[in-house]
Amino acid sequence: MKLHSLVLEGFGPFLEAQTVDFDVFTADGIFLITGRTGAGKSSVLDGVCYALYGGVPRYDGAERRLRSDHCEPDDPTRVTLEFSAEGERWRITRSPEFERPKRRGGGTTKEPHRALLEVLAPEGWTGVAARPVDVAARLDEILGLTQQQFLQVILLAQNRFARFLLAKNDERLSLLRTLFGTRSFEQYATDLDERRKRASERLATEGVEVATLLDEAERLALELDAEASTVGAVEGESDAGAALGVGERVARVVRAVERADYRVESAARERDDSNARLDRALIAEREATALTERQHDRARLRARLTALEADDARMSDARDESSAAAEAETLRGAIEAAESARRGLASARDRSRAAIEKARRLGEPVGSASSLEVGVDRAELVARDDEITALLARGESALAAEVELDELVAEADRFTALLARTTADRDALIDGRLEVPELLRGLDERLMRLAGAETRKSTAATARDDVIRRLEAARRAAALLEERERADLAALVRADEVQRAVDAWTALLRRRLAGAAVELAHDLVDGEPCAVCGAREHPHPARGDDAPVSDDEINAAEDRKNVAVEQDRLASDAARVARDAHTLAAALAGGESVEVLEERLAQTEEALTSAEAEVDEHERVQEERARVAELDASIAERIDGLSEKLANTRQSLALTEQRIEILRVEVAAARGDSDSVAERQRDLRSRREVVRELVAAQDLLETAIAHESETAAIVAGLVADSPFADVEAVTRALRPASERHRLDTAIAEHDAAVASVRQRLLDLELLLVDAPDEPVDLAPFALAVAEAREAVQRSSAAHASARALADRLRGLSQRADAGHTAVAALSDEHAVIARLADTVAGRAPNTRRMTLETFVLAAELEEIVAAANLRLDHMSSGRYRLQHSDALAARGAASGLGLEVVDAFTGQSRPPQSLSGGETFLTSLALALGLAEVVTARAGGIRLDTLFIDEGFGSLDDDTLDLAMRTLDELRQGGRTVGVISHVAAMKDQLPAQLHVTATTRGPSVIRQGVGATVG
Repeated sequence: MKLHSLVLEGFGPFLEAQTVDFDVFTADGIFLITGRTGAGKSSVLDGVCYALYGGVPRYDGAERRLRSDHCEPDDPTRVTLEFSAEGERWRITRSPEFERPKRRGGGTTKEPHRALLEVLAPEGWTGVAARPVDVAARLDEILGLTQQQFLQVILLAQNRFARFLLAKNDERLSLLRTLFGTRSFEQYATDLDERRKRASERLATEGVEVATLLDEAERLALELDAEASTVGAVEGESDAGAALGVGERVARVVRAVERADYRVESAARERDDSNARLDRALIAEREATALTERQHDRARLRARLTALEADDARMSDARDESSAAAEAETLRGAIEAAESARRGLASARDRSRAAIEKARRLGEPVGSASSLEVGVDRAELVARDDEITALLARGESALAAEVELDELVAEADRFTALLARTTADRDALIDGRLEVPELLRGLDERLMRLAGAETRKSTAATARDDVIRRLEAARRAAALLEERERADLAALVRADEVQRAVDAWTALLRRRLAGAAVELAHDLVDGEPCAVCGAREHPHPARGDDAPVSDDEINAAEDRKNVAVEQDRLASDAARVARDAHTLAAALAGGESVEVLEERLAQTEEALTSAEAEVDEHERVQEERARVAELDASIAERIDGLSEKLANTRQSLALTEQRIEILRVEVAAARGDSDSVAERQRDLRSRREVVRELVAAQDLLETAIAHESETAAIVAGLVADSPFADVEAVTRALRPASERHRLDTAIAEHDAAVASVRQRLLDLELLLVDAPDEPVDLAPFALAVAEAREAVQRSSAAHASARALADRLRGLSQRADAGHTAVAALSDEHAVIARLADTVAGRAPNTRRMTLETFVLAAELEEIVAAANLRLDHMSSGRYRLQHSDALAARGAASGLGLEVVDAFTGQSRPPQSLSGGETFLTSLALALGLAEVVTARAGGIRLDTLFIDEGFGSLDDDTLDLAMRTLDELRQGGRTVGVISHVAAMKDQLPAQLHVTATTRGPSVIRQGVGATVG
């Protein structure tokens, strides 16, 4: 990734838009960001980080004061960064959340965080994402680095160099986890621990289940033994299950299963014996029941045979009737055919008379015949049909001409109406267009008068905004003037109080000195030496009238003096601050009063209102002029279209009228005496249909006459050959099919019933030769069956109960045995999982107390150390070398990510905290650069064309600084650009390409940049 430019507006210490062109420093490869403390050097890097990630490292976890304190409510805050990545040039623009005045009404409203990502396309900048969340997602794909990785790889911010070097194992683990994304390994350890817990829970659950199964099985075994004891089958085992192991308890249950199986076999033998007795009783009962039923059947059959023999006379009459109906049925077809022929002949004669009547109504020649049997010649009818058909064929073409003629007449009427409407429309448009040129000239003159309105509006707005800022400054200056005067007055009062306190304290000191002799004289005792001269005689001791001054009075006066001095200092500082604030506000106001600026503001607002009105009028005139021009072009286009339409319509009308005259002659010739050709055609079709109907009726009548004669002769011959006297006799003998079927069925059923009853009665008589006529008694046989069935139920219930107990006991035994086996397998599995989980989590048997994630990160740390030593060896002149340590940490802390510094001068390893400030900076810089290389490689080999380093060089001596500068010089190889923030004067001399951040007298900072020479 390569940065090209950065624009900061209303951001940090910058109020006006400040631009940083990184491409200017490409030739030098390394440049210095310099300026006084607090000017905003680090804010340049803050802007880069904020543009890319929407956050600033200095404000992590604190209030995000991104908006400049110098901004007025309406001033914008935005950061724009252009950079190259993925072979494309991108531009990101961000604006943080801040309060702004409401556009309507009073108060403020919150302006939301905004972001816009664009890509440079051949047609210009094209938007890619416009919501902060979408921009962040797209930048993650483009950059390939998180914010933490960016701060460790590209933007090495101040106070962060030594963070990684001096961190504890836990802190270093947290940072490396973020950079290398190894939290999944921590999740592996958590998952394994969860598996260990689940395995332990499963083991306990399975153990409880096995114990429960054994308890239930032993309870059933006791029930079995208690039941067996009633018949003397108990083995006499003692109830000591609670004191036995699981395996011994399973064995006891197996023996109980064997006893239950023996009991089932015994119950099965008893059940089989009962079933055999029941089978014998059932067989005897069935035999007695069968004998009784045959005796009853013999009596019923004897009565049935007597009834059938009594019905023989009636069945004989039915046979004669059925025979006559069968003979008559052979003549039914011929009689029905003759009747049908007579009905067909009558229908044909009716049809012929109807056809003749229809022909007479149409005027066709049929003579005076009332039927086709006489008076009509078929040849004449066929000739008439041919004649009408020929006339119809000739009329078809004239019919099409008649339809076309009607359509052309209607089309000619439409052309005439269209010609009139089009002529009127074109004349109206021509008349209306005469006013358009004059209207366009008037609009052009108004546009010329309003030219430059936008410029006048912008100038008026700029003047108005400048007056508003100066007016606000003047009002602040007026308010600060009162504060300044109050502060000056307070300073004078505090000065007087200081003077009075000093005078009082001095007076007490003078009194103390003046009364010192009196105090000494007061303490003199004759014979004892004087504290001043040593004499033992005191002939003239000093005397005084004033009271002596005590030490407490002196101390109290001194305290009052000190308090007054401090208050005077505070008042003087306040007065100075008030004077400075008033001076700054007056300077911003340009030295003009509030009244003058308010009058000027009214003038500028009036000018702005006038300019805005002109701009609005200019836009309206432009829109009106465009509409009129568009209307004129549209009218001209419509006139041309209507003219062309008129010419085409006239031509079409002339051609249509010419065709109408031709068709009228043709239709008149084909119409004849009819009103139209279509009417003539319909009349001819009606005549042809009548003629054809006459021909068909004649053919049908001739056929019907021949058929009627033929069928009558056939019926007469068949009746003569039959046993019947005439056709009427045949008709009387005929029966419907259902009646004949009924007669035949009744006869057959009677004959079959007689034969069947005689045969069955003969069979029973043979079987019951020795049997009495009275039925056998079945009660003794039923009693024997009931007693046998009750015995079977008792034995079956006993067998089922024994089998159920045995099956349940066997199931519990098998489940307990399988559960015991599963518990053993689960115990082995739990031991393996628990050992693996403890090892991965850094617990025993892991003697190094390294988690899996720490182990992975330790390998990454070794690569980072190897990359860092390549530069540290050069920067420390071969003295220092970093070394990864996996030694155990004290008091159970996390281990595996330790760092030591190997000193080649002593050959000993020592902690990084023992390095001096300059050595710490060099080591941290080398480690940061090594970390950057490894993280970059892990991020997919991202190319880093821009690098920033913020502060830290002031702790280096000249020689070490020179080594560090050579290392930085190596970083710019391959076209990389390196930006350095530092106050070191030697670096200003060595780096001619510089970016100057300067705080102005009004407060906001500005950025100036130069290449090849120092900018003043």
